[in-house]
Amino acid sequence: MWASLCNAFLVEAKWFAAGEIPKPEEYLKNGIISTGVYVVLVHVFFLLGQDITKENMELINNNPGIISSTATILRLWDDLGSAKDENQDGRDGSYVDCYMKEHKGITMEDARQHVMQMISKAWKQLNQEFLSSNPFPSSFRRASLNIARMVPLVYGYDKNYLKSMEEYVESILCERT
Repeated sequence: MWASLCNAFLVEAKWFAAGEIPKPEEYLKNGIISTGVYVVLVHVFFLLGQDITKENMELINNNPGIISSTATILRLWDDLGSAKDENQDGRDGSYVDCYMKEHKGITMEDARQHVMQMISKAWKQLNQEFLSSNPFPSSFRRASLNIARMVPLVYGYDKNYLKSMEEYVESILCERT
C-alpha cells in the first residue's frame, strides 16, 4: 500500500520533470492512488477493530468501490481548484489540464463541467456502496462517506469561502473574552 503511494508520486514527478501531460484516464488512475485516500482508509479499516486476516487483506487489496469512489471525489475536487489556482502556474497537473489537452478547443468551463459530472458519478457509486449490503462494516462505510463529505470543505478554493472558513475554525478553537 505504501509502495503504491510512493510509486504514484514517482510517476507524477516523472511527468512533471519531462513536462508531460498524460492522458486523462492515465492521470486519474494514478491520481486516485496519489491522493493517499487508500492508505488512510486501510488504516481506518483496521483501527475500527477489523482483524488482520487473509480475508480482510483480500477484501481491502481489491481496490473496493467504497475506497476508489472516495479517492476519485478527492482527486477531482482538488483538481478543480488547482486548475484555476493562479498560484499553481501550471506546475501542478490536474485532470482538467489533461482533459483539455486531449479535447482541443474545449473551454475551461466545459472541462470543469465534465469533471463535475465525474464527481457526481463517483458520489453515486459511493452512495450505492454505502447503502448496499457489502462485507464492510457500517463504521467503515461511514468513515469513507465522511471523508468524501469533507472534501469540498478542505478543497474549497473560493477566496471568500476561505475567509469564512478561517472565522469558523477560529470560533471553534479560540475562546472570546
